[in-house]
Amino acid sequence: MSNETIAKRYADALFQLGQEKSLLEALTQELKVVKKAFQDNKDLYTFLMHPRISNAKKQQFLRDVFQQAHKEVVNILNLLVQRHRIELLPAIIDHFIRLVNDAKGIAAATVYSVRALSEEECRQLESSFAKRFNKQAIELTNIVEPSLIGGMKIRVGNTIYDGSVSGKLKRIERNIVTANK
Repeated sequence: MSNETIAKRYADALFQLGQEKSLLEALTQELKVVKKAFQDNKDLYTFLMHPRISNAKKQQFLRDVFQQAHKEVVNILNLLVQRHRIELLPAIIDHFIRLVNDAKGIAAATVYSVRALSEEECRQLESSFAKRFNKQAIELTNIVEPSLIGGMKIRVGNTIYDGSVSGKLKRIERNIVTANK
């Protein structure tokens, strides 16, 4: 079974648990904090995956570090340590957040632009793409990418809308190459 499938199963179970206990919002916020903590501290993975450190010590460490978190968050971390699957945590959190957003009618989008977009520009993009995708809202993440030369590229799920100058130049180049064949 692939790691992607396993991560989805854990995320599905956590989502169902969150729905039953009406904790989806709280779990989402806490899991985002946990993901950031793991991204900022790569040594956490090293410690939690080390074969010479007992699972009891690892689980006690997680209880101490995440003592303010909901019991369900600490339990999923302990379960992943116990089953030697802690490396799946980012994928589990991503799938969980996607499930919560789908339930709320929210889509996540990434906007690549030459400069940081203003709040007003982000709001306009969010409202126009929310209508386009028939969603309640769009959560935008702006990434500055100077290689675009100008314009922007927007990624929503697996769909990419490329309105960048570099994208247009690449399309022109492909047309010229295929025309010469």
